[in-house]
Amino acid sequence: MTCTSTPYHIVIFGASGFTGQFVVEEVARIVSEGPNGTLKWAVAGRSRQKLDKVLEQAAGALGKPELRTAVEVIVADVGEPDSLAAMCKQAVIVLNCVGPYRFWGEPVVKACVENSAHCIDICGEPQFLESMQLNYNSQAADKGVYIVGACGFDSIPADMGVLYTREQFKGTLTAVESFLTASTGPEGGSLNDGTWKSAIYGFADSGKLRSLRKKFGHKPLPVVGSKIKRRSALFYSNEVQQYAVPFMGADPSVVKRSQRFLLEEHQETPVQYGAYAGVGGVANIAKMLFAGMMFWFLVKFDFGRNLLIKFPEFFSFGFFSKDGPTRKQMECSSFQFAFYGEGYTEGQDPSQGRPNAKIRTLVQGPEAGYVATPIAMVQAAITILNEPTALPKKGGVYTPGAAFSRTTLVERLNKHGIQFSVI
Repeated sequence: MTCTSTPYHIVIFGASGFTGQFVVEEVARIVSEGPNGTLKWAVAGRSRQKLDKVLEQAAGALGKPELRTAVEVIVADVGEPDSLAAMCKQAVIVLNCVGPYRFWGEPVVKACVENSAHCIDICGEPQFLESMQLNYNSQAADKGVYIVGACGFDSIPADMGVLYTREQFKGTLTAVESFLTASTGPEGGSLNDGTWKSAIYGFADSGKLRSLRKKFGHKPLPVVGSKIKRRSALFYSNEVQQYAVPFMGADPSVVKRSQRFLLEEHQETPVQYGAYAGVGGVANIAKMLFAGMMFWFLVKFDFGRNLLIKFPEFFSFGFFSKDGPTRKQMECSSFQFAFYGEGYTEGQDPSQGRPNAKIRTLVQGPEAGYVATPIAMVQAAITILNEPTALPKKGGVYTPGAAFSRTTLVERLNKHGIQFSVI
């Protein structure tokens, strides 16, 4: 599919959005990693003026004045299918940064499939990710197009982290729990309210996700080894030495879809997965319970959702803000996933007795939302460009784990500051 007549290896759509601007900077940093040491790329979005401004900003931030003139600007709008088609015809891969994806994502996937461009997004909304698989998988397969969702902090560290843990385990890995902790510097940190909006609409629509899943007609994944125990809604975790809660993001859904793919395509033993996030001490719990109760109550009603959207900082205790974090805050923030796995050593029968071996791995990296996410997204694109024969044998709508399990994505991430290691 990577035909030489396509002018750009990568087109960043939504380049002037909050996350998009950092994806632009990341692509500009790694142009030497493209096929044969070069990368042809362009930016796209609704406003030429805003796109010019983002290139100007990136030129200043990276000390690369040539970005102002060397990078092509494409005007394309989600509401104008012809403009999306024209954009996709010029790209080998579209990096789609326009969210919430439940509102703006499908026209981009459709245009990519119809015009034979691969598509990578950084969506953390299971309903969107799974409905794209249901509706576009066979069309994408016919066209040889790879649509890979959740290629940001949601859910590359978790999904590739589970695969990495299995690879490092000597024997049959049967269950993994992950514990996410994040730290900020003295300046604190926050997330842009785009993520907050996605969460609001996701919770409001959780019933639709259940009915969507029924349409796949999947049988439950076989349980190998001891059944993983679900932890309570709030518990003290000895693993991370703080209170923890079940992780509310897309990771569990994405990991499960990867495990299903690897079972069906490669007959690999599925790994059970539980995802948790550390929330700190008692003071944080009080804030979280209060914010959680307000959220659950308000998200059910139109007026409540409008309030949540209008005042993200107030209702999230400053965790989300309309401005997002400052560059200084981003520099001082980091994340860590600790994976605790168990399984059976080589020669042990997983159907007999309890697991007899354990493993601990870490995935750690810089600030999650706007430093790690662009790195993960851009390295996913570089992997598709450079390793086409290591991708699944046919196109389709894939999770990161399904798309990249046979590639060197983990090694690429290691070189770029998202580090995978065994403890």
